[in-house]
Amino acid sequence: MSNWYSESSPLERRTFWASFGGWALDALDVQMFGLAIPALIAAFGISKADAGLLGSVTLFFGAFGGWFGGWFGGALGDRFGRVKALQITVATFALATFACAFAMTYTQLLVLKAIQGLGFGAEWACGAVLMAEIIRPEHRGKALGSVQSAWAVGWGAAVLLSALVFTYAPADIAWRLLFALGLLPALLIIFIRRGLKEPPRAVAAEKTPFFATLSGIFHRDVLRSTLIGGLFGIGAHGGYAALTTFLPTYLREVRHLSVLGSSGYLAVIIVAFFCGCVTSGIISDRIGRRANVALFATACIVTVLIYIFAPLTNGQMLVLGFPLGFFSAGIPASMAALFSELYPAGVRGTGVGFCYNFGRIVSAAFPFLVGFLSDHIGLGPAIGIDAALAYSLVLIAVLLLPETRGKVFEQTAATRV
Repeated sequence: MSNWYSESSPLERRTFWASFGGWALDALDVQMFGLAIPALIAAFGISKADAGLLGSVTLFFGAFGGWFGGWFGGALGDRFGRVKALQITVATFALATFACAFAMTYTQLLVLKAIQGLGFGAEWACGAVLMAEIIRPEHRGKALGSVQSAWAVGWGAAVLLSALVFTYAPADIAWRLLFALGLLPALLIIFIRRGLKEPPRAVAAEKTPFFATLSGIFHRDVLRSTLIGGLFGIGAHGGYAALTTFLPTYLREVRHLSVLGSSGYLAVIIVAFFCGCVTSGIISDRIGRRANVALFATACIVTVLIYIFAPLTNGQMLVLGFPLGFFSAGIPASMAALFSELYPAGVRGTGVGFCYNFGRIVSAAFPFLVGFLSDHIGLGPAIGIDAALAYSLVLIAVLLLPETRGKVFEQTAATRV
């Protein structure tokens, strides 16, 4: 990261840290749900299939909210500015996560998770496009890959907080305390409001009617990118959801690890995820988006199958956790740069928001499938089959997309001050 960062302007650095912080705090909020599943199962007396259904319904409504928020929020960014939209979306997901701590019924939790998804999906779209337009083309992959590594920081913070909360607080209130900590991202708004400059939007984007911006991603010139980008999003989110939603439960109930013990295994995966994001960004700028994603998707399929199906000891699983986390990071680390480079300025935010969040909607089925299959073939095989299937979709999609490395955006040079 040091080479491209040292060459960056003050504006590029400020934008990087604002996006990095927002993405880390996104992960903190989102990962809390997966870590709380064992406590929710015990508190409400539900089966793994029921928990999977809860996860899928929550993910679906959150994804629908995120899709609408990302699409609508991306369009707002196209029309009125990225920074303003970013402030609103960060506040939305932070306050919704905090409110989850006070949910008394499943219905209340579902509604709050949907609102969280609205803010989360929109925040990613606005932040990704803001970064893509500010950073110079030759460093776009590295910068956005480094931003994606912030997910590992937030994920690690969630695991650490979960270990502390569930160790020192009763399980029936520990998950509530965990969600209450989700208010922390709201503090980022103070920083976002300072020092960031709006990238200049194309004149065409300013004159285009708002709803024409929303529908512009289905124009024949970009329709192929929209459809294949949506398929890419399904595979990327589906693989991640299948692998991580039930992974804490798998480590505790199948591998019989304690909360602190499973946190150690997750820590290895999280550190590897951070390294994988940064590495993927570097490779992406060197060999291209398509080759990079194909490499990581293939490695993901092989590694997941070995991790789940091979007769590994706990020690071997700990070691294999590093390549598992490393390779699974390369795909999401490529999404922001690739999706941003598929669209012209007038519909860039809209297109990025749609591709990213449409994948979240369809991938909502994967946690339920894992929970359902686990009752018939076991939790481990269910995770492995679903994850491998999802990553295969990524491999198919990226082979159908054009190479976009080095694409020069409109008027980006004026923002480097």
